[in-house]
Amino acid sequence: MVRIGPRTTQIIAYIMLLLATVITVVVLFFIIIYVFKNGFGQLTWEFLTERTHDMGKEGGIFPSIVGTFMVTILAIIIATPLGVGSAVYLVEYTRGGVMRRIVSFGADCLAGVPSIIFGLFGFIFFVIQLNLGWSILSGGLTLAVMIIPTIIRTTEEAIKAVPHSHREISYSLGGGKFDTIMKVVLPSSLPGILTGVILGVGRAVGETAAVIFTAGSSLGMPTTVFSSTRTLAVHFYILAREGISMPKAYGTATVLIIIILAINFVAYRLMHRFMKRYY
Repeated sequence: MVRIGPRTTQIIAYIMLLLATVITVVVLFFIIIYVFKNGFGQLTWEFLTERTHDMGKEGGIFPSIVGTFMVTILAIIIATPLGVGSAVYLVEYTRGGVMRRIVSFGADCLAGVPSIIFGLFGFIFFVIQLNLGWSILSGGLTLAVMIIPTIIRTTEEAIKAVPHSHREISYSLGGGKFDTIMKVVLPSSLPGILTGVILGVGRAVGETAAVIFTAGSSLGMPTTVFSSTRTLAVHFYILAREGISMPKAYGTATVLIIIILAINFVAYRLMHRFMKRYY
């Protein structure tokens, strides 16, 4: 048997990892370029600011843009404190007991549940049982339940990465546990927490199945959280599935990608600015 030396093994591993990275980046850029090529021509001022007419054949997508932001912001406002609080409890207040194993197992299970199941749950519980109807509130609550596991797991790993010596220094200076968590642990783990929130935002913005069952698909301009709305992802899905207008479907997909890229860019800029301030 031919024995491969450590240097050769390192070179092979480096090439394989580099190849995996290149393939991932190429696929990402191929998707973005393909969508932009077919939809960038639709991005006019009228398309972005007018209301939708004739089931999407005419007019713009402004109500869908507003609905997307309202549903996503509501979901993040609900999910972030619950997810971060759960992660803090699991890492700082439990010692590997039964409660921690139950919550961790539940979060892992929820993370793997298909979005259509969340949509069915939201429809039965929020829309029917709580009588919230097809509304932004129902959609936001459903998306919050869906992205909480992601925020819990990323926040948990970020908090675990904070060196225990930081906590010990805080305790030695007279800081209590809660003060240590709020002033030492959470600021140090904020980049990881923000990463989880960004992942949650990306999933919420691009979600279709869970939203169409709970927020509905109304083409009207949403005014309150009790209004039904059609998000950009749902609008794109309906236009493409029904064959109503493929050019406008690609235009909607282009706007959706631009919004996701913009959110990620702004979030990472804020994260790096915060890191420079504290590190």
